[in-house]
Amino acid sequence: MIAPAATLPVRLPVWRARLLLVLLVASFLVLVGRAFYLQGVNKDFLRQKGEARYSRVITLNANRGNILDRNGEPLAISTPVESVAASPRDVEITAEQTAKLARLLNLPVPDLKRKLEDSREFVYLKRQLPPDQAEQVLKLDIPGVFLQREYRRYYPYGEQTAHLLGFTDVDDRGQEGVELAFNNRLAGINGSRRVLKDRLGNIIEGVESIRAPQDGQPVVLSIDRNIQYLAYRELQNAVILNRAKAGAVVVLDARSGEVLALANQPSYNPNRRSKDVPPAYMRNRVVTDIFEPGSTLKPFTVAMALEADRVRPDTVIQTAPGYLTIGPATIRDAHAAGALTVAQVIQKSSNVGAAKMALMLPAEYMADRFHKLGFGSPPGVGFPGEAAGRVRPPQTWRPIEQATMSYGHGISVSLLQLARAYTVFANDGELRDLSLLKLDRPAASRRVFSAATARAVRAMLELVVQPGGTALRAQVPGYRVAGKTGTAHKLNANGTYAEDRYVASFVGMAPASDPRLIVAVMIDEPSAGQYYGGQVAAPVFAQIMAGALRMLSVPPDAPGSTFFSPDSAPVVGEST
Repeated sequence: MIAPAATLPVRLPVWRARLLLVLLVASFLVLVGRAFYLQGVNKDFLRQKGEARYSRVITLNANRGNILDRNGEPLAISTPVESVAASPRDVEITAEQTAKLARLLNLPVPDLKRKLEDSREFVYLKRQLPPDQAEQVLKLDIPGVFLQREYRRYYPYGEQTAHLLGFTDVDDRGQEGVELAFNNRLAGINGSRRVLKDRLGNIIEGVESIRAPQDGQPVVLSIDRNIQYLAYRELQNAVILNRAKAGAVVVLDARSGEVLALANQPSYNPNRRSKDVPPAYMRNRVVTDIFEPGSTLKPFTVAMALEADRVRPDTVIQTAPGYLTIGPATIRDAHAAGALTVAQVIQKSSNVGAAKMALMLPAEYMADRFHKLGFGSPPGVGFPGEAAGRVRPPQTWRPIEQATMSYGHGISVSLLQLARAYTVFANDGELRDLSLLKLDRPAASRRVFSAATARAVRAMLELVVQPGGTALRAQVPGYRVAGKTGTAHKLNANGTYAEDRYVASFVGMAPASDPRLIVAVMIDEPSAGQYYGGQVAAPVFAQIMAGALRMLSVPPDAPGSTFFSPDSAPVVGEST
């Protein structure tokens, strides 16, 4: 039998045990130090990582300020709506839920997937949904998909105020009209708040308010809602009746300079905008479109001649044989009239008479007065896209150009500029500034003509709506009316005048004894057989002026006056 071998003892070096102990202690100290650093010195790192899983900063949308008419009636208000948003990293969604959500949001599935895979913390899936549609999205119970409260602009009067108010985009920023002009005042400042959310994106608790939202301020316009409706309705009827391409109207308070109504045709509904709305429907023609004003400019030519002491109201001007040749060009009257007084030149709307008066004046003098009347520069109401019009430098005027400018050819203006210029006749020679905002006191004014000259021209303008004048259809029963017609040929693309395309206009004021309102009407390309300003634009003026005077309780200044039936007198036309 073999005896077992003896067991040999194994002895490890002492230094190895000590080294192992040191390494263990060192590792422990490193961990303790790291823990102290993360939880004591650099504690924000862990806090941010933790909060990223449950804490969010959400935007608190400011409520856009309301737009009100002068009587406090709302013209534009903001209503709360729900938008569908997502936190992509928190989204847990099945293929079936994706298909249902895409169908509810009317989005292609690939587009929805691309949004849900976005690297951002917050993305909109669909903005401003109807309440029932938003409720259906919530019922899908998709983690990370939630509703975000926003505001959508609503315009109670739709097409009636579309060009005046404009509209906002999906982020509630003004894009056109008053919404754009006063955006800084209306918009307000968004706030923010830190909240706790669960895995479904629902807010569990509000932690802190970082910045409170500041709601926008309301804007009170000078517009009178009732007069605005009246102006829109009558203009729409006239455009339809005359089969016109377009039309525009503006109503001014002659004393204060406030714009009481501003309407255009065709129009659009700002509550239901779509890409199918033609750009022409969205143009604010009162402010942005310029045209040759035609005979509505003749009163200013007469005022210049009176002011320069070249003529008096009873000065006789020979207009026979009904035309005037200047160089190679010939100016013609629609009807040959022979010898006319200055007042009759306005009443009959004689081109020859106006041209002869213009040629009595220095070109520099005429140009200076045109500029003082506001032609060639924006009206200054702050409206986006205000047209300046065009007055050529007087050094370039030839005699024929100076003559045609006397009756509104060779000069371009906007309807708002033209209406404003007529405030000189309503305010005894002072041009009144205009305002879209309600004023506590009349706007500033500056003198252009003497009071005597302005009153003399105003008296001539009263003859225009009486028998023998061009605007018998502009009469307003019970009131004295002063105004002027215009019928201008439109320019072709090659610079020549079209034979069968016209701009018909009328600008007038009432009561003529102490004017309260100025109404300017423009009808573009009437095609139903009538095209004179007295036939097409004057009736619109009469309907708007009559209704507006009643709404403002303006007392009649001719209660027992005789109304002359337009059908009982021949049409007195004009060629410009």
